[in-house]
Amino acid sequence: MRTVYVIGIGAGDPDHLTLEAVAAMNRTDVFFTIDKGDAKGDLAGLRADLLARHVTRPHRVVTARDPQRDRSAATAGYAAAVGDWQERRAALYERMLADELGDDGAGAFLVWGDPALYDGTLRILDGIGARGGVAFDVVSIPGISAVQALAAAHRVVLNRVGRPFLVTTGRRLADEGPPPGVDDVVVMLDAVDAFAAVPADGPDSRWDIYWGAYLGTPDQVLVHGDLREVRDEIARLRAELRARKGWIMDTYLLRRYAR
Repeated sequence: MRTVYVIGIGAGDPDHLTLEAVAAMNRTDVFFTIDKGDAKGDLAGLRADLLARHVTRPHRVVTARDPQRDRSAATAGYAAAVGDWQERRAALYERMLADELGDDGAGAFLVWGDPALYDGTLRILDGIGARGGVAFDVVSIPGISAVQALAAAHRVVLNRVGRPFLVTTGRRLADEGPPPGVDDVVVMLDAVDAFAAVPADGPDSRWDIYWGAYLGTPDQVLVHGDLREVRDEIARLRAELRARKGWIMDTYLLRRYAR
């Protein structure tokens, strides 16, 4: 039976790789990677560095071009657009597993952060397995997520005593605003500067923001402050960084002032 590892490799710092991840990488015959174009070549380079540093056994790397994704879809059509993209990825992954991995081989996908948090690889592999065209077992290896890296970089605890925190997306924050009854909100995948429109002037709408981009990498940038005072700075930085690198990965915590 084929074994497919889905290995969390952290938010960007090579030292975030866990001992469990290194052990799984050294049981892998074939690493499957997705080419996202020249703009994200430095991400591919980091994956290559991790293999060179930690994998001591013979292995192959199989790369395929990422299917195009409709990133302009409105909220009502967002789930359908992602579903269509993931179906095309699933067909690609299924061909790679069938053509490149022997019946008793071990393959691996190296995913940013943690496979269980805003990454679709496990879901895609579940769908492939349900179709029955190629047989394999899946092993998920947890990794340090951008959420954890953000909290560590700012030296904060995500939850306050006896209180919850919520992890959501920039799209939902822009459409719905801060969720009622939650004072600590971690936001991922914000492509629209959703923080800039969060009401921040009322007696119950005062927020601090802890923002970080390229967490764990030499390009890491951090900003913390009263949302009213720093949101324009963060919006400017996001635009400048995206223009310079061609992409941006950032995460932030919104924390309501204590009443």
